[in-house]
Amino acid sequence: MRKRKEDLPVYFFTGFLESGKTSFIKETLKDDQFKDGLKTLCIICEEGLEELTEEEMKENLFTVKYIEDEDDFNYDKMMEFDEEVDPDRVVIEFNGTWDPAMALDVCPEHWMLAEGIATVDASTYEAYLANMKQMMTRQFTYADLVLFNRCEDSMDLPMFKRTVRAINRASQVIFEMKDGTINNNVKEELPYDINASEIVIEDDDFGIWYLDTFDNLDAYLGKTVKFKAMVHKPKTPKMDVFVPGRYAMTCCAEDIQFVGLPCKWKDSRKLKEKQYVYVTATIGKVMNRQYGQETPVLTASRVDRADPAKEEVVYFQ
Repeated sequence: MRKRKEDLPVYFFTGFLESGKTSFIKETLKDDQFKDGLKTLCIICEEGLEELTEEEMKENLFTVKYIEDEDDFNYDKMMEFDEEVDPDRVVIEFNGTWDPAMALDVCPEHWMLAEGIATVDASTYEAYLANMKQMMTRQFTYADLVLFNRCEDSMDLPMFKRTVRAINRASQVIFEMKDGTINNNVKEELPYDINASEIVIEDDDFGIWYLDTFDNLDAYLGKTVKFKAMVHKPKTPKMDVFVPGRYAMTCCAEDIQFVGLPCKWKDSRKLKEKQYVYVTATIGKVMNRQYGQETPVLTASRVDRADPAKEEVVYFQ
């Protein structure tokens, strides 16, 4: 038996049929990113309109294996491919209707996710969100990059970005227009005045504000914000820190989770878990080791008791 390679990088492409997965891979090949003399095992789980040609496979040392049934995507089959091909890396073109968590769970131990890419046909995105939201958005969980293609100016692109960032705040979102150009000017039309001396966040707008503080943190630094929130006490409490936030639905009812920002306040110890409060605070930033980037933090000047919000759950759409 051959000596097994350690930490075999896996490039994981997901998206519904005809969302542009194969096209994205072909464009990557044209950039010569795989012409480095290394062998690539390419696992294709559905055949779309475009296919890799024999010439493309030969030039890039691709060995292609096909899987048609979800049950066949299992540990034994992956190990069989691994032993047969002895690859230096793995490219998986996954079926968008299958569960990506399952796929990554059954990969051999020495296969390591190097990059996740999700492709989305913008022209069908809202319909998929309305009718199969969980199946659609779970593709973003492991995506370092989400590419919306076939975009038009009339589409609600800021909303598209919010739905991705609600699932995966570390994901980069790119919009490719119908003419092939990249739109880097997608701006959120905020439902509050970010330039006000005190930014007032209405209950229904908490989700939008929460995500925008992460996406555009520098625009908020030093500004004062006021909002209603539920109190959460960290498991390892600090005397002067609590987390004001709300329950938010990221995908479906099963995915409701508490989201909020750490807040310094001198009387934090007096607050009770799940108590509603009005928070008036200044926005700052701190390096977050978990995300490897700067994230927002609050320093409160006032924390007042408040009635519960009319709706316990907020949304990002």
